[in-house]
Amino acid sequence: MERVAVLVMEMQRGVIGDLTKFPDLVAACTRHDVVANAARLLHTARSAGFPVIHCTAAFRPDRAGSHTANSPFIASLLKDPGHMLEGTPAAEIIPELRDGGDLESRRYHGFSPFTGTSLDMTLRSLGVSAVVAIGVSLNLGIPGLALEAVNLGYRVTVVTDAVAGIPEDYAQAVLKHTISLLATRTTAADLVEAWK
Repeated sequence: MERVAVLVMEMQRGVIGDLTKFPDLVAACTRHDVVANAARLLHTARSAGFPVIHCTAAFRPDRAGSHTANSPFIASLLKDPGHMLEGTPAAEIIPELRDGGDLESRRYHGFSPFTGTSLDMTLRSLGVSAVVAIGVSLNLGIPGLALEAVNLGYRVTVVTDAVAGIPEDYAQAVLKHTISLLATRTTAADLVEAWK
């Protein structure tokens, strides 16, 4: 029997919450009810006994452990010395999605949750063979998560109404032309029904 875990990608206050610097991404999440769909899915997953792991990103104030000059996007973000610092409210998981029994896998560099973290070992220790991906963004994090998970031997499902990216036409193209090659695509409602 396949063991499933839900991976929640960067659903943090400084990314899509009240402390965000990405209003267009927040607007995309709002248009698609991403947070509400994710919350409903996580409630059902927890009830079914599936582990929930929040894949978060943060920086240390001294930037130790982070490559800060190898990506134009990261270099632009870090012009703000306080951006997503570990231990600050911006790095926290948005309250609508957090539960005391959830796990967290934090990274300090890059755009995807497996490289340089203990996520793979955590999943294997839980007997997980399939992951369900929700969160942001379809620009970088979700494709990176799906590709790395497939490369590590996991079966991947992406919940199409619990992910977002910008601009809208690009996000839809990623779902159609990239995610479809790596993962099963489904909706939150269909997965909730399957897990009941």
